[in-house]
Amino acid sequence: MYLSIKETADLLSMTESHIESLILQKRIRAIHDGQQYLINKEQFNTHFEQLEKVKKLIEEINNEPIPEDIDIKDED
Repeated sequence: MYLSIKETADLLSMTESHIESLILQKRIRAIHDGQQYLINKEQFNTHFEQLEKVKKLIEEINNEPIPEDIDIKDED
């Protein structure tokens, strides 16, 4: 499935000008049909998979209990 620059910007939560810049830098693969750039949506699957892995890792870290420090002394 091919997306326009606007649709890609919405998908990636970026501005359209930033997407255009990434296309011109060849960091996003796109084809030009004579009027507009068309971007294959499948090239972002790996990005979204890695994003999900990072979110799960952060959630695991946040849910891990903080170990008690034995060196803390109660001064009361």
